Amino acid sequence: MNTVNPEIESDYKSRINRVFQFIDENLDSDLSLQQLSKIAFFSPFHFHRIFKYITHETVNEYVTRRRLEKAAITLLHTHTPIKDIALLVGFNDITAFSRAFKKFYGVSPSLFKKEHPNTFSKIRQLQSKNGQVYPDYEKYICTITNLKKWIHMNAHIEVKETPTLQLAGVTHIGIQGVENAFGKLIQWANSKSLLKAPEAKLGRVFYDSIKVTAPDKVRMSIFLITNTPFEAEGEIHKLTINQGRCIVGRFEITPDEFEKSWTGLFIWMNENGYKKSSENPYEIYHNDYREHPENKFIVDLYIPVE
Repeated sequence: MNTVNPEIESDYKSRINRVFQFIDENLDSDLSLQQLSKIAFFSPFHFHRIFKYITHETVNEYVTRRRLEKAAITLLHTHTPIKDIALLVGFNDITAFSRAFKKFYGVSPSLFKKEHPNTFSKIRQLQSKNGQVYPDYEKYICTITNLKKWIHMNAHIEVKETPTLQLAGVTHIGIQGVENAFGKLIQWANSKSLLKAPEAKLGRVFYDSIKVTAPDKVRMSIFLITNTPFEAEGEIHKLTINQGRCIVGRFEITPDEFEKSWTGLFIWMNENGYKKSSENPYEIYHNDYREHPENKFIVDLYIPVE
């Protein structure tokens, strides 16, 4: 599948978006090629080809990765027993789960939880098979200390109830080329005069974490908050962020300070005894950084918590 008509490709991406959502919501269920092809309204053969064209992974590779990454995040942020995590992500056999986890991350689930930098236990130099590098203990403690100081100096943080948000979104995979997704959404929104509405703000919702997902696999939705009814078309789809309780950090930062800000906010969450909920973190922008005298974003980062 070398070249695809843009309108056809847009339709393919729209169908695959439905599959992404179904997988995220049903990691403990049947996610076979046959089942997922029905969600996308393709034959299994055609769905397999389209899915790999868009994601650069086979269906099985993608499902397995999402299950193991969900397991890794759950290991880091909860005290859920490993056998329960295995069931949560669709493994009925804890031995098969442990084998798959070790093949993907290079260590067993128990060692991953013990040695990952989200914990304060002793950490040795470690590199997993998906390319994640974990620092030694001394460097980790120094990094944590510096981030806590930086957050104290640069963020206004509060915990509050947040409303339901209705969004128009565009899916993007990978940390590169994000500006193209923003461009598509803005062009569409301008054609509908949606950017003139008082509630209109741009943002991103993240379905993956760079702590457990390779940078070129991180999936996100670039979104526009809108109260104006619209029909999904092409790559533009409807999204909802549910009402809930969130840690909200207000930052004024340069583009290269986003990772530091997110990491620092998660440290603040852990330090203050909060637990992340199953909802996805997101960010909302309050300005066009290109119009800022120092090219900075004024942005709120949201971590949904229990």
